[in-house]
Amino acid sequence: MKTEAKIERAGTSGSGVNNVAESELSEDQALAIVSAADVTRENLVSLSRLKIASKSRKVALALATHPRIPRHVSIPLVRRMFTFDLLQIALTPAVAPDVKRAAESEITIRLKSLTVGERIALARRASTQVLAGLLQDPDARVLSAALDNSRLIERTVIASLAQATAAQTLFKCVGQHPRWSQKRAVQRALLGSEKTPPKIARQLEKHVSGELLDETPPQRQRPPDS
Repeated sequence: MKTEAKIERAGTSGSGVNNVAESELSEDQALAIVSAADVTRENLVSLSRLKIASKSRKVALALATHPRIPRHVSIPLVRRMFTFDLLQIALTPAVAPDVKRAAESEITIRLKSLTVGERIALARRASTQVLAGLLQDPDARVLSAALDNSRLIERTVIASLAQATAAQTLFKCVGQHPRWSQKRAVQRALLGSEKTPPKIARQLEKHVSGELLDETPPQRQRPPDS
């Protein structure tokens, strides 16, 4: 059966959609429509207006990530999703870049409202863009999980250290991290900041080359070890 016929049978066809907005459609029926090879843009828009699109996480996710659905429909769907559904969108290669960016932006906006446990779980799996927000977290457990994430890149670590709002906890976690503390550009950022704990700074100074020390800008006075 053609997709259009399936939607008509479900009471969700084309111009009559406003009259059938309260029609009940099962999750399985809706998912079958979304996954049909001949599904059209109009089919997807009609389906997005039905109750099932807001009641079912699976249907909303399938609609938001479908390549044929228009952005004025998919982006609002994304903004209503659960945080870890948004993460799934951000990590799915086939999803359109602008839909991914919308998902990542929404996650970043929500970070302060998440529990520590949720932020730790997110940090372990997050995309590079979301990790940039997580590196501004005040909790060392969240920072450690983010620094261990294989998607994290050096440029993001350095940019996070350069933020005026970066907490000293970030400098401590980066300076003690077995991977990031060995990166030359990261070492330069740590040695050039008064936020780096003195003990970590002295350890770095013992192991880095004289050339790197010469390249590092003079730092402001650090407080002594407590």
